[in-house]
Amino acid sequence: MSYSMLIDRLSAGHIALMDGPTGTELQRRGVSMDPSAWCGPATLGNDQILTEIHADYIRAGSEVITANTFAASRLMLAGSGLAQRSQEIVQRAVEAALRARQTSSNPERVVVAGSLSHMVPVASGTAKVDPSQVPSESAIGDAFMELASHLKEAGCELIILEMMYNPDRVPLALAAAQSTGLPLWFGASARADSQGAVIAFDALQEVPLEDILDLMAGFSVDVAGVMHTPAPLVGDALMKLRSRFAGPLMAYPDSGYFEMPDWKFIDVISLPAFEEFCLTWLRQGVQLLGGCCGLSPEHIQAAARARDRFLAER
Repeated sequence: MSYSMLIDRLSAGHIALMDGPTGTELQRRGVSMDPSAWCGPATLGNDQILTEIHADYIRAGSEVITANTFAASRLMLAGSGLAQRSQEIVQRAVEAALRARQTSSNPERVVVAGSLSHMVPVASGTAKVDPSQVPSESAIGDAFMELASHLKEAGCELIILEMMYNPDRVPLALAAAQSTGLPLWFGASARADSQGAVIAFDALQEVPLEDILDLMAGFSVDVAGVMHTPAPLVGDALMKLRSRFAGPLMAYPDSGYFEMPDWKFIDVISLPAFEEFCLTWLRQGVQLLGGCCGLSPEHIQAAARARDRFLAER
């Protein structure tokens, strides 16, 4: 399926499945995460495993698969001495996804996306950004532009901005993605504040989620959604998003927690519970379902069951 065909189908009400995580799935399958750069360097030397992960998601029903480039910018790779290999890592990550697509019985139905996050160095043993390691705004902007260019050159058909939550870095990521001319999808990330209200994920400051969503104004965003967010918070976050975005919505939660450089597969949402959440989000108007850190191909199968139940309700 070409990207234009996918968008046409979404405009007609089609419900599509995205994939699940690549970084944490590599870890689950025994690949070590880099102590400074997390999952970006894991592509090197593990191309076949990465292809197998993408193929597993396609077999589960995924129509959109995302290359393992979330942590592949020179900003993240610098701490491991790999900044100059960013283009190679991106190329190999995208090639792994493209190879997986060719294993499908219907490859034209699978779209390959590139992930562009605004991740910067995280303090070891935590999930928090280390303020002392945050580069200058110009360095961040240049790195995002470079990564976006690499994604386009490698053959991605769209760019998904993943885990958008920082009001200073989000505009830089949006500008970088749009500069390529590729289609742009936007994934906001949320957490609960001390009162249980849904706000932007930023752990160092309390930022209204609405402030992050409003940053999409002026950019050509085809699809927007809630990503890298605990399932119980997704519904409220989607309501805030729908009030600001009229296009197709996606839901892409995580489960467990992060302590740099490893994901902790603790209390990962059960398949039946995930299926019920997916059904609820579909009833809210979501058209794209997937999963992020901590989830698995089996969770995408659960999303497919929720989709089928929802379609049967119509």
